[in-house]
Amino acid sequence: MKINSFGSQGVNPYKQQMNKIDQVSPVNKQKDKVEISSTAKEMQQVSQLSAQRQSKVEDLKLQVENGTYKVDAKETAKSILNFYSKN
Repeated sequence: MKINSFGSQGVNPYKQQMNKIDQVSPVNKQKDKVEISSTAKEMQQVSQLSAQRQSKVEDLKLQVENGTYKVDAKETAKSILNFYSKN
């Protein structure tokens, strides 16, 4: 068996590599950035309820909570038939 290196260099060569890694200056890391397209912004505005629709929803919520909401079976059936006849 041939041994060429004597001293501290041959004992733990990986320690030198660890020191090099520690000495490397940290790279300027960029932060994550989120950009919302104009189309997505338009979709958000469309999805917002209008004031008139919001008031109607609030009225229906109150009627359901009070137990005064009555379902019109004929209108419901007519709406279902209209929906499926169009599709």
